[in-house]
Order: sequence, then C-alpha cells, then structure tokens
Amino acid sequence: MMKVDYKKYADGLVPAIVQDFKTHKVLMLGFMNEEAVKKTMSEGKVTFFSRSKQRLWTKGEESGNHLLVKEILSDCDDDTILIKAQPLGPTCHTGADTCWSERNHSEDFLYYLEDIIELRKKSSDEKSYVRSLFGKGINKIAQKVGEEAVETVIEAKDNNDELFLNEAADLLFHYLILLNAKGHNLQSVVNILQQRHSNK
Repeated sequence: MMKVDYKKYADGLVPAIVQDFKTHKVLMLGFMNEEAVKKTMSEGKVTFFSRSKQRLWTKGEESGNHLLVKEILSDCDDDTILIKAQPLGPTCHTGADTCWSERNHSEDFLYYLEDIIELRKKSSDEKSYVRSLFGKGINKIAQKVGEEAVETVIEAKDNNDELFLNEAADLLFHYLILLNAKGHNLQSVVNILQQRHSNK
C-alpha cells in the first residue's frame, strides 16, 4: 500500500507529477490531498485538489481529456506522488500535449528504446541479447537486419496482421541496433528526411 505523508505540508497537499506511462514524458504537475488520492485510485482517473477552486477537480471533467491511471508511486520521502497515466487528448488547458508545450507522441518511445539499446550494449549481463549481438560485430548485426527484412516481406504477402506486425517490430528493433553500431541514431535519419521534405 502506497504511503504518503500529507502532514509534511501545512495545507495537506502533496505535489503530484503526472507522466505518460508509454513515452515517459512529464505531462503536468498538480496537488493532491488524501481525498484526491483515494478518488484517483478508486475511479482510475487523475483527480487533484484545485487550489483556485478549493475543491476536488478531475482532470478532463470539462474537456474530456482525462488522465487514465496506470500506476501510482510515492517517492523515497513519501511526500511526492508520481502518477503514470494514459492521456486522452492534450493535457494542458492551452491544447498542448504537456504543460511545458512539449510534444508527446508515441513515436518518442523509439528514442527511449535507443537509450535502452545503448545501456544493454554496455551491460555486463551475459544473458543480454543486445550485448551478445554487439559482441558478434557489425557483419552479424547487418545480417540480422537483412534476415528480419526478408521475414517482414514474406509476412507482408500473407494476410496475418499479427505475424506481419511482429516481424515489422523485429526489423525496426534491429535497425536501431544497426544505426547504433554504425555510430548513428534515429535522429540522424529523421534529419535527412526533414531536409528532403523541406527541399520539395
């Protein structure tokens, strides 16, 4: 059971950071009292205590842009809450994805995945697939990309969407590994695509 020390603050309100559970992007910061936390946990929608309205306020109660709760955590001092949620539309009242006007799209996960690949490459875990693949060198990595590309093409000719999408995911994952092995990243490729688009 999550413990929160509401008495640490004079007004009984603790900071609550909301993070997209898929992209890990910070969406907003609000404040919660014990009642707001209980409602959030029971209804599955993020509810804050509004300091301006002086009442409980469920995010999206007017706009419909709710934040669906996936996980709630308290920090090491039990005085700050982290909520991992699924946003149903823009989070900020301005219409922006986040309250810092940052873009929050699911493709951002690919950049997160690149970080994981880099960590696994440097890992000492002998059971790591990524580490073992890097250990076999660039030729093996390139060969693996070729194999996954062929398998993706084969599945594209059939009508099994599940098999096709899984092969496409394998291809994309190994493509990111190949980019890393060559000293590049996804942004390098995106930059070229953007340049080509701007030249049209």
